[in-house]
Amino acid sequence: MPTIIVASTNPAKISAVETAFTQAFPDHAFEIQGISVVSGVRDQPMCADETLLGARTRVVNARQAHPNADFYVGLEAGMDGALTFAWMVIESGDQRGEARSASLPLPPAALAKLQQGQELGDVMDDMFNQTNIKQKGGAIAMLTNHLLSRSSVYQQALILALIPFINPSLFPTAQQ
Repeated sequence: MPTIIVASTNPAKISAVETAFTQAFPDHAFEIQGISVVSGVRDQPMCADETLLGARTRVVNARQAHPNADFYVGLEAGMDGALTFAWMVIESGDQRGEARSASLPLPPAALAKLQQGQELGDVMDDMFNQTNIKQKGGAIAMLTNHLLSRSSVYQQALILALIPFINPSLFPTAQQ
């Protein structure tokens, strides 16, 4: 059974990875393990490049921690101006897929707190009187009145990042 290492222990992220892989490869069963690794970036990345670096670094660190897995997945949420989004990075062997999630606008009051150095999950907890929202539906669920969740939005981006693995002949690697 192929092993997927998710470079996070966040249940919302692990759930999104499990659902995306199951949808992309319905004839396969996977063993999925979430691990804690450092991203190498701030707890709240404040630009797209920093966010992508965090996702890539998570994959590198996951590979080092578990060198025999089949897939490594790094997810990193961050900011891009007044929007929040996440980067997905998936690696297997020499192949890599990357995709960015949908972006959502944040209220001005939340943006002000982020500029002061607070993390989005903590800001949303305070704003909506919640506890640990980032491991549940996230800011996405709160701001869409639960029409979407962090997992559902990440799931779409993960499927997009899986395109090179779904269609490997269209994405040759150095070994092919």
